[in-house]
Amino acid sequence: MSLDPWLLSVLVCPATRTPLRYDEAAGELVSEAAGLAYPIRDGVPVMLAEEARVIAK
Repeated sequence: MSLDPWLLSVLVCPATRTPLRYDEAAGELVSEAAGLAYPIRDGVPVMLAEEARVIAK
């Protein structure tokens, strides 16, 4: 599944307000600055910190 490039360009990490990277293989939006990966469920990004997965920096 791909993510609309326009949507990716306007979404930012809610914790740090920095750009996100789309990880297509994992189906997540990754915030390198916050060390969080936000899931995409049924094509909808879930931009809640409590739903995000902590990733290694």
